[in-house]
Amino acid sequence: MSFVSQHDISDANARISVADPKDFLALLKPRVMSLVIFTALAGLLIAPGQMHPFIAFVSLLAIAVGAGASGALNMWYDADIDAKMSRTRTRPIPAGRITAQEALGFGLTLSAFSVVTLGLVANWLAAALLAFTIFFYAVVYTMWLKRSTPQNIVIGGAAGALPPMVGYAAAANSISLSSVVLFAIIFIWTPPHFWALALVKSADYARAGVPMMPNVKGPSHTRLEILLYTILLAPLGVVPSFMGFASPAYGAVAVLGGAGMLYFAVEVYRRREGEVADKAAKKLFGFSILYLFALFAVIVVENSIAPLARLFGQG
Repeated sequence: MSFVSQHDISDANARISVADPKDFLALLKPRVMSLVIFTALAGLLIAPGQMHPFIAFVSLLAIAVGAGASGALNMWYDADIDAKMSRTRTRPIPAGRITAQEALGFGLTLSAFSVVTLGLVANWLAAALLAFTIFFYAVVYTMWLKRSTPQNIVIGGAAGALPPMVGYAAAANSISLSSVVLFAIIFIWTPPHFWALALVKSADYARAGVPMMPNVKGPSHTRLEILLYTILLAPLGVVPSFMGFASPAYGAVAVLGGAGMLYFAVEVYRRREGEVADKAAKKLFGFSILYLFALFAVIVVENSIAPLARLFGQG
């Protein structure tokens, strides 16, 4: 039985699509793609040696396309779920603007293009890591974990955490402890970030039959898990400054950001009823995005200064 036949796709998806370019762009999950580019750039910049600017640009473009391909494959397979959830029912496939078959072809084509391009332009270690990232997100997470276990976000978060390692490998043709640390930060950040949203959207997930942590273990257990993961995340975020690939300024941002994460996680743990609970969860969700952006922004800026100085003859 084919994957497509496992889904209750509407009749609109059997017709020729009426999509415009912005619908195909939506398939790429551009907000997720932007985070992938940013974290991959951090991994690329902390790698030793110099990478030609054009090769670096094409490598990041290939990584971004690979992330977009993962998003398209995710939307293809999850069309039935997306149609049942208020925040996703307007996506191109459930809304009938793009057919499931078109999304599948689009995702597979971009997957092959991104992996081959990265291999030819940078190296095949980076290409292999990118291929594994796409496979892990589209197959392991989307097709298996998401529908089968409340640990879906925990294990599946590895896909979203791999871009710094892919970026590092593209520049250095190797994997280092520093790139693994960046992977670990995103990996541990993912559960409290997404579970905060899941607390607010638990009815949506229940309607779609997705076994998110609040629906399976309950809101109280989810709040405890959020707090425990945040307690792990706060000190982990400071580690790059102790390893020497981030400055004391980064360390200060990480300490302040980690304290903020802990504050909002404690608020989520304490506030358990009605609108107050939802407000606390939304605040943690929003701050978690700012926290991760700030950490990687400092790394990107710090590691861009010297190359830019050399480029303009000031180093």
